[in-house]
Amino acid sequence: MKLLLDQNLSWRLVRDLQDSFPGSRHAREDGMDRADDGAVWEHAKREGFIIHSKDSDFQQRSLLNGAPPKCIWLRIGNCSTNEIKSLIRHHADDIREFADRADESYLILH
Repeated sequence: MKLLLDQNLSWRLVRDLQDSFPGSRHAREDGMDRADDGAVWEHAKREGFIIHSKDSDFQQRSLLNGAPPKCIWLRIGNCSTNEIKSLIRHHADDIREFADRADESYLILH
């Protein structure tokens, strides 16, 4: 399972999460650093990513369109990259289970 980190998350997280989520990428690595949400959505769908974002936009899009792609909304406000990394690591098993559930299109972590 691969994560696609949205532009509002640090690109440094990709390196720190590779051991738990190999193949994960940041939007800017794939030329999506200035792309609109629709382009990021289609990229994630085409490449088999689960989108991680601090914005509600992808969660709302998943309500309208369903999956794929799936998305994870990080509802944590302003915080450090280390806090985001800890949150994702803490919920790694939840993320894996969510990825396997065909009937769910989004997950909220806080």
